[in-house]
Amino acid sequence: MNNQQETRERGVKCDYLFMKKQNKVIDNLIETLKDGQEGFKQAAESVRNPALKALFSGYSDQRSRFATVLQSEARRQGETEPETTSSATGALHRGWINLKSAVTGGDEHAILAECERGEDSAVEEYKKALDDDLSPAARQLVSL
Repeated sequence: MNNQQETRERGVKCDYLFMKKQNKVIDNLIETLKDGQEGFKQAAESVRNPALKALFSGYSDQRSRFATVLQSEARRQGETEPETTSSATGALHRGWINLKSAVTGGDEHAILAECERGEDSAVEEYKKALDDDLSPAARQLVSL
C-alpha cells in the first residue's frame, strides 16, 4: 500500500469515528428532548390551571419538534436509526413528578419546580454537547 492510500484510509477512519461520536452526542440530546416532551406532557395533564396546561403542552410540542430536527440531522450524517425514546433517568423523574403531584394534590408550584429542575438538566446536556466536537451543521442546530 502506498502513502496516499494509507493517508486516505486514515482519513476515512477518522471521519467514521468523528461521525460515530457526533451521532452519540445527537442521540443523547434526542433522548433529553424526548424526556422533556414526556415530562411537559405529564405536567400539562397534572395541573388544573388552563394557562399552565397550555404552556406545558406548548413546551412538550416544542421538544418534539426539536427532537425531529435532530433525528433528521443524525440521518443526514449517516445514522440509520437515531434515538426515538426517552431515558430511564427521564422516566424516573416523571415518576417523581407523578408521586409529588399525588402527594401534594396536584400542587402546581411543586410541578412547576420539577419542570424547572428537568430543564436545568437539559441545559447541562446541551452545554456538554456544545463542548464536544460537532460538525458546523450540528453545532448550529444544537445552539439554536
